[in-house]
Amino acid sequence: MNLLKEFSLNDKCSYLAQKEQTTHYKIIENCSSASCQEMIERGFRRFGKMFFRPICPTCQECQSIKIDARDFLFTKSKRRVLNKAQHLDIYIQEPSVSQEHLELFDRYHRYMHAKKGWDYHPTSFQHYYNSFVAGHNDFGYEVLYFDRNRLVGVDLIDVLDNGISSIYFYYDPEYTHLSLGKLSLLKQIEFARDNNKRWIYLGYYVQECPSLSYKAEYEPYLTLQGRPALHEPYSWC
Repeated sequence: MNLLKEFSLNDKCSYLAQKEQTTHYKIIENCSSASCQEMIERGFRRFGKMFFRPICPTCQECQSIKIDARDFLFTKSKRRVLNKAQHLDIYIQEPSVSQEHLELFDRYHRYMHAKKGWDYHPTSFQHYYNSFVAGHNDFGYEVLYFDRNRLVGVDLIDVLDNGISSIYFYYDPEYTHLSLGKLSLLKQIEFARDNNKRWIYLGYYVQECPSLSYKAEYEPYLTLQGRPALHEPYSWC
């Protein structure tokens, strides 16, 4: 693992209105799967070669959360989500970028801007590559969802020693009736079980943020205690 740069930034909070956030960043070249696991277990997220986590001195609302895939219960409603999308074709491969990716990514973010007021910024090949393709090494993958030959969803994940780190998912707004966000998570849980991996690392749970509060619906789950440094032990409960 080669640490290229480390820094912290203050900015407007991404999750809660009227709040500021302080984020710690590490830019790492050639991160190994084991090193990525150690970072994720301590509350970091990965986008490309960049790892980050919130370190706000007066706020603890961002809670790192992981789902216990082994003991997860597929309720009737969860199985309905799986059943109604049975006609989709699903492929897993190394992350890539194409015009089809970029157009789908843009449609999704235009839709979320209109629906939830997300900030919207057009993306580029280079920005997408830096965020979702670079730094994948031997553990980063994309899960592609197709309806016949039409790409309708892209799920970016890291497959680690004891679990899957869920990075980002985006989908075609015309397929909202299939609950593709829920589907992608349920498919991650199935994949984890099939490959003897216990945890789904879901990033941050923020109770007052609708875009993140849904994560508590997927039980059982644990949350990370505190913000342990890389040389310190970590505890989830």
